[in-house]
Amino acid sequence: MNRTESLRQKDRKIIWHPFTQMADWEKEAPLIIERGEGNYLIDTEGRRYFDGVSSLWVNLFGHRRREIDEAIRSQLDRLAHSTFLGLSHVPAVELSERLLTVAPEGFSRVFYSDNGSTAMEIAIKMALQYWQQKGGRKKQTFMTLTEAYHGDTIGAVSAGGIDLFHKIFQPLLFTTHRIPTPHCYRCPYGMARKSCGLVCAARMEEEVRRYRQELAAMIVEPLVQGAAGMLMMPEGYLARLREVTRECEVLLICDEVATGFGRTGTMFACEQEEISPDIMAVAKGLTGGYLPLAATLTTKEVYDAFLGRYEEFKAFFHGHSYTANPLGCAAALATLSIFEEQGVLKHVASLSGIMAEELAKIERRRCIGDIRQKGLMVGIEIVEDRHTKAPFPPEKKVGQKVVRKVREKGIILRPLGDVIVLMPPLSSTEDEIRHLVGSVGWAIDLVLAE
Repeated sequence: MNRTESLRQKDRKIIWHPFTQMADWEKEAPLIIERGEGNYLIDTEGRRYFDGVSSLWVNLFGHRRREIDEAIRSQLDRLAHSTFLGLSHVPAVELSERLLTVAPEGFSRVFYSDNGSTAMEIAIKMALQYWQQKGGRKKQTFMTLTEAYHGDTIGAVSAGGIDLFHKIFQPLLFTTHRIPTPHCYRCPYGMARKSCGLVCAARMEEEVRRYRQELAAMIVEPLVQGAAGMLMMPEGYLARLREVTRECEVLLICDEVATGFGRTGTMFACEQEEISPDIMAVAKGLTGGYLPLAATLTTKEVYDAFLGRYEEFKAFFHGHSYTANPLGCAAALATLSIFEEQGVLKHVASLSGIMAEELAKIERRRCIGDIRQKGLMVGIEIVEDRHTKAPFPPEKKVGQKVVRKVREKGIILRPLGDVIVLMPPLSSTEDEIRHLVGSVGWAIDLVLAE
């Protein structure tokens, strides 16, 4: 038995993988990744694969990026970890200052955690406690979008709306007011985008006004609902959401975990509609895809509600053992420096245009129902019937078969059902983008022909 097969057998015997039907996994020969180099992952057999989903949307500038490697090594020579409860440290202070500089206007405080789920859990708890300490004791509920995904901790799942992921945990969850997601391809109101007059935004405004007395916050993924299948908000929706939440004294929480750090073409998606929420969660690309680190940013108004005498117990009683880990902060500082010094957003704009051109070449294939793109975030929805938009039966596993086929072209992808997700590193080259999209078209053709 060679080394690769030995590792596969051990994996199948002792490991439980996330979001994976292990009965299927145990029948397969999984890739065992051993190294990373630039925009590529290399398996134990030495085969190279383009990292087409940025290692689940986290890797920004490729693997073994010199600047980030050196920052972590340098920090390791000084301090690997120290508690953030009752102490501070240099990289956290420096990172907070840098984050507030690049974030949308209005933020004044940074609260650290470990990942996107915890960053959103913090945002939800902050919003509730804020209103309790401001005298708005009736404001104890939240409004969310159907098809939302904000993480896998209980509070984050409560704010989610993907029944496939969340329904089984219903007995553990708190109730939220859900409103239909603004999904233009499958419009919940049966409208067409060119003539709809943004009815989804009008209905959203009605619901916020209706529940304004009890709503602590509205929670959204700005511009792109990633895990729902790369669903894109129509232009103007987010701006109207900000306007009505401000009018109705409802906090706005923006989950920029997936959309932040250049993915949509701007540093944060909120910038594209010139809005600033009351609370914003960031993670994933924060460290360039190196280490788990997240942050929840808040305004001075939110922060001030937690100030008081010790005996009033207004403090925010939440924290993690690895809050503001110095190595993670060092990686994040290096990530922000790359943005500042190397024209990353300009490069993303160029790549986004090339990707749009390449996507246009494959969009007329008979079973591609919709192609959705914002910056370098792309969803290609495969359907059984383009006219009715009817999906394939799940047992056909069309999305899984496409990403398995595209591995033959040296590309790693992961689908969301039958939506093929493309989210390449921001450091991708023009040729890599062309190869990525062309290979997906090739794989779709072959899978459907079968």
